[in-house]
Amino acid sequence: MAIVKTSVQARLSVDEERTLAHLGQSLGWSPSEVVREGLRLLAASHPAAGPRRIAGMGKFSSGKPDLGSNQKHLKGFGG
Repeated sequence: MAIVKTSVQARLSVDEERTLAHLGQSLGWSPSEVVREGLRLLAASHPAAGPRRIAGMGKFSSGKPDLGSNQKHLKGFGG
């Protein structure tokens, strides 16, 4: 992975600053590495929303091309 030189400025509480220092020290990482890993983990747990889809749509074939539109096939379904 190529590192792009970008600076980010953040205001940290005393506790957050201690946490950053502790993580860096215990992992042997620089503050930048800790922040990059935190960003990667957060992005992985909140994937970008794609188009909403119906589960299973297009996965099964009934062999009837007009299954959803022909009233003959829909008898007994719905009200």
